[in-house]
Amino acid sequence: MHTPVMRSRHAATALLAPALVAVLTLAGCSGGDTSKDPSAGSGSSSASGSDTPSSSGSTTAKPYLPVPDGVELTDQGSTLKVGDHAVVAYEPRQKQVGVLDIKVTGLEKTTFAKSFQGWQLDKATLSTTPYFVHASVKNVGRTDLGGRSVPLYIVDGHNTLIEASTFASTFKPCPSQPFPAKFKHGDRVKSCLVYLSPKHGDLTAVSFRPTQDFNPITWTGKLTTVGAEPTKKGAKASQSPKAKKSSKG
Repeated sequence: MHTPVMRSRHAATALLAPALVAVLTLAGCSGGDTSKDPSAGSGSSSASGSDTPSSSGSTTAKPYLPVPDGVELTDQGSTLKVGDHAVVAYEPRQKQVGVLDIKVTGLEKTTFAKSFQGWQLDKATLSTTPYFVHASVKNVGRTDLGGRSVPLYIVDGHNTLIEASTFASTFKPCPSQPFPAKFKHGDRVKSCLVYLSPKHGDLTAVSFRPTQDFNPITWTGKLTTVGAEPTKKGAKASQSPKAKKSSKG
């Protein structure tokens, strides 16, 4: 039986898209404006997970890239919570603008023993901590983004951007696939992306940052554990047999 081999675009030094640097400093985030730490904890968005795009500031400024009429981009530097939308624009290639409505819906921490059973993993991969990020993404621009990667990264505890991993074969727990072959205006997908944080690092935020001088839009929220039993509201802790017996005494 052939054992699938995981192939990751991430190395221990956080391999990133060409327009990005591995380690971000606060001074490099906004080109001189007051910058926001990409790993900032709490968001300032007033949205509450509704189906309308949300941002943490005014959208009256001129868009940083040309977008279709009626599309309002979320401000650079916005800090959002899991469940919030952001409308973003980026250039996947020169003179080509993509516009997306992104909603990050969940953050999960897992382990190789739990989610990667049967996979052949090298020493460098095993020195990382795996995370799953769930998102709903809609194309609200004019460009067909078919086959493009979902432009989201995670931020570790050292302000390092980490790119999503890819796989040589199907990974059922979290497919981590690019957009479908055709992804045109109005198309929507639900994505699950796998990230490997080096040196058993953290996931402090999900970041949209297409270029180094872009003040990132980030999402933060509760980090759950893959396979953990959900806590039921109003549930009461059950007494052990000994506790029940002594309470009668």
